[in-house]
Amino acid sequence: MRIRDLGVIDDAVVELAPGFTAVTGETGAGKTMVVTSLGLLLGGRADPGLVRHGAGRAVVEGRLELPADSPVAARAVEAGAELDDGALLVSRTVSAEGRSRAYVGGRAVPVGLLTELGEDLIAVHGQTDQQRLLRPARQRGALDRYAGESVAEPLARYRETYRALREVSATLEELTTRARERAQEADLLRFGLDEIAAAEPVAGEDVELAAEAERLGHADALSSAATLAHAALAGDPADPEALDAGTLLAQSRRALDAVRHHDEGLAALADRLNEVGYLLADVAGDLAGYADDLDADPVRLAAVEDRRAVLAQLLRKYGGEENTLAEVIAWAEAGSARLAELDGDDERIDQLGAQETELRAELAELAAEVSAARQAAAGRFAEAVSAELAELAMPHARVTFSITRVDDLAGIEVDGRSVAYGPHGVDEVEVLLAPHPGAQPRPIAKGASGGELSRVMLAVEVVFAGADPVPTYLFDEVDAGVGGKAAVEIGRRLAKLAETAQVVVVTHLPQVAAFADRHLVVEKTNDGTVTRSGVKVLNDEERVRELSRMLAGLEDSELGRAHAEELLAAARAPRHR
Repeated sequence: MRIRDLGVIDDAVVELAPGFTAVTGETGAGKTMVVTSLGLLLGGRADPGLVRHGAGRAVVEGRLELPADSPVAARAVEAGAELDDGALLVSRTVSAEGRSRAYVGGRAVPVGLLTELGEDLIAVHGQTDQQRLLRPARQRGALDRYAGESVAEPLARYRETYRALREVSATLEELTTRARERAQEADLLRFGLDEIAAAEPVAGEDVELAAEAERLGHADALSSAATLAHAALAGDPADPEALDAGTLLAQSRRALDAVRHHDEGLAALADRLNEVGYLLADVAGDLAGYADDLDADPVRLAAVEDRRAVLAQLLRKYGGEENTLAEVIAWAEAGSARLAELDGDDERIDQLGAQETELRAELAELAAEVSAARQAAAGRFAEAVSAELAELAMPHARVTFSITRVDDLAGIEVDGRSVAYGPHGVDEVEVLLAPHPGAQPRPIAKGASGGELSRVMLAVEVVFAGADPVPTYLFDEVDAGVGGKAAVEIGRRLAKLAETAQVVVVTHLPQVAAFADRHLVVEKTNDGTVTRSGVKVLNDEERVRELSRMLAGLEDSELGRAHAEELLAAARAPRHR
């Protein structure tokens, strides 16, 4: 992490290693700026007062090493960030005017994204900044992980049943709340289907009826035309003297037949006249039959028009874009299927209601099983944390879990009570602290002073070690108000926590710093006008000098050096690990 123009720090690089990193330095050197920098990098509030005097802005840049399957990496990539060889580059700037900008993987992002990523990256415990585990939802999740399979297995079945119940309840609610609309739709469908069934339309019937109506409406004119055409072709019995096409054609055929044997061309024309004669006779016969069959029937015409009116009404109501009876028939088929579905909803509502009752009962049983497992794990947790606190100069402090339920008439019945439920069960989980005998247990954020709270959270984190997926822990002044044996125990427990996570501790106690895998010291120099601070990684000899300074106030005191070497040796002994 690189820090520029933040507080008293001009330009410094902080190299945090896996395991336990201790940050020390003289008062006012800027140790707290390391904590502040991490806070800014992970979405903390931007205070323009943090910008170094005379600078336009403060900048914090960090390189986060993430596993390939890290949800943080996935969320960052989703936001448009790019990984740098598996690492995520994050930066935050704060201007002297108060403007703040955030960048993740080379992409400008809202500061809220840094906060979101920080939730899963780092747990901060300090005098004024206790995060994550102070929230009941986080405490419940941590307790569940601490409990292991005893909670995980029934909770997985609970969540599966919970999802099924939500789906059934949502479907049931939709069906019941739409009962009126469904009834209205069913009535409209029944009316339309009855209307179509009464008419019994046949595809194409309307076209045939239109043609028949046209013919019947003009029967007299058609009959007169056919009769006149027949008379012109075959003669009129009422006027035997009138010439007709048949007579003239016969005369032509006789004239050609008399001489056709003299010329083949003329013979061919005579044959064609014979063909015309046959065709003329056929047409004349058909015209006679048409005229005889055609009857002006007003009754039939009225019936046709009535039927056409019925079909036209169906077409207006149920026809489609092409306005055909085939579309009306298709509407009736679809309407019948939909009506069957609507009529079946009542039966489906009954089935879903029974299914919902079964799922609620099953969910209640699983919720009780999850609660019992949580209660058992909470007891083990409370004993373990209280034992840790006894070694951290809080011998009379007691930690307990408050596992409660909220009454809800619309909830599920567990142990004879109707209680609210959600995806995590029916339990409201919170860690409580009684700092001394006779004190009422209170939420840990309210039950401990600033200095005690960091120790309480250290004890909680040590007990939760391995169960909490957060990879980095930051403790600021966790050793406030303690010394001697309690300080050694704090260092030992920080080292224990560092076996499963990265731990960064800002401390003023050499007993704590001695347990660190890496020791950083924040040094300041004064050139008379500007205070500059740097962060240095100490080697073994430099660690002895720094611990000696912290012990005796003198870096080269023989007694202090001896004590410092003794501290380092004791911290590295296997029994302390």
